Amino acid sequence: MSLNYYLYPTCAAISIAALVLKLRTLRVDRSPVQTALVGNFFFLSVTFVVSTPAMWVAVSRAVGIVNFSGLLTQSCVILSAACQQLVLLHLSHETHVAWRKAIPRLTGLAVILALMISLFSEATSLGENPDDFALSKASFYPAYLAVYLIGHVVNQVDVGVMGWRYSKVAPTPWLRRGLRLVAAAMPCAIIYTGCRAADIVAAQIGTTGHAWEPLAQIATAGTVSKTIGWTMPDWGRHVSKAWEAIDHRIAYRSLTNLHRSLTAQVPEPVLKLDDGADLQTRLYRKMVEIRDAQWALRLWMPPDVAADARQKAEAAGLRGDQLAASIEAAQLRAAAEAKRSGVEPTGAPSKPRAAEPQDLAAELAFLRLLAKAFRSTQAPPSSRFGAQETPA
Repeated sequence: MSLNYYLYPTCAAISIAALVLKLRTLRVDRSPVQTALVGNFFFLSVTFVVSTPAMWVAVSRAVGIVNFSGLLTQSCVILSAACQQLVLLHLSHETHVAWRKAIPRLTGLAVILALMISLFSEATSLGENPDDFALSKASFYPAYLAVYLIGHVVNQVDVGVMGWRYSKVAPTPWLRRGLRLVAAAMPCAIIYTGCRAADIVAAQIGTTGHAWEPLAQIATAGTVSKTIGWTMPDWGRHVSKAWEAIDHRIAYRSLTNLHRSLTAQVPEPVLKLDDGADLQTRLYRKMVEIRDAQWALRLWMPPDVAADARQKAEAAGLRGDQLAASIEAAQLRAAAEAKRSGVEPTGAPSKPRAAEPQDLAAELAFLRLLAKAFRSTQAPPSSRFGAQETPA
C-alpha cells in the first residue's frame, strides 16, 4: 500500500486543525497577515485532503475530468506558497510596500498557473493515477510537470529566504522560532523538486523514478513543519506561560533554604502574606526579603571574606554571575555565623553585593545561583555550579 494512504491523511488533519485555529483568530484580527495565513491553510487542507487516494478518484469523477485532482492539488500548492509570500511581505514591510513587492510575484504565479492549465489537457489520457500522478506524468507529459516544479521551487525558496531573514528581526520569540522552522522546511521542498526533476530525466532514458518515490513523498511532510511554524505565535505563548508557572514553582523552592537561613538571623523583613496570595506574589516577596536580609547582615560580614572567596572562586574557574554568587554566598554564610555567635566584626563592607542584575528576570536567575552557592559554600568552588538551573 502506498505511503500516501497514511501520510496525506495525517498532513490533511494537521492542516485542517491549523485552518480552524486561524479562522478563530480571523474573527478578531482581519489583517492581511492573518487573512493570508487562512488562505495558506485552506489551500494546504485542500491539497492533502484531495491527495488522499480515495478522495482523489472521487473528486475527479465528480468534476468529470480525468486526473483533475492532480491539477487541483498542484495548483493549491502554488497558491499556498503565494499566501505565505504575502504573509512574509506584510510582516517585513508597510502595507503599500508589501503589495507593491507582491505584484511581480503574483504575476509570475499567474503565468505558472495558466501554463499548467493549458498543458493539463494533454495529461489526462492515461486514466486516474491517485498513487503516482506526478511520477506517471514525468514519463508522458514532462512539460506540465516541469512548469509546476519551476513554480514550486521558486516559491518555496523565496518563502524560506524571506522567512529566515525576517526571523532575525521578528519582534516576539515565538514568531522568530516559527519563522526559523518555516525556513528550515526549504530543504524538503528542494528534495521533492529534485526527485520530480529526476523523474523527468529517468523517463527520457527509459526508466522510472519508483526507486526514490518514497523520498519524494516523505519530503512533502516538510509542509507539516511549516504549518507548525506558522501557528507557533498562536499557541507558543501558552507554552511559555505554562513553563513560566512551572519554573517559578521550582525557583520558589530553590530559594527556600537561603531565605530561611537569612531570615532566621534577620526576621524583620518577613511579611505575612494572605493565604490566597498567588505564587508570583510569594516568589517576588521572597526575593525582596532575601535582599533585605542580606543588607541587614552586611554589618556582620568579616571584611576579608569577599577577597578570599574571590581568590578561591577564580582559581576554580568561576566567572561572571557564578563568581559573584560564590562571593556573596561566602559573605552571607560568614555573616550568619557571626551573628549567631554574637561576634560583630569591624570594617564591614560598604555593600554586600558583588553583582547588580538589571531586571527582575535577571535578579531571579542570580538569586537561584546564589541559593545554589549558599547550599554548597563548604564544598570546593568548582563543584558549586556543576548542574546549572534554568533561569526563569
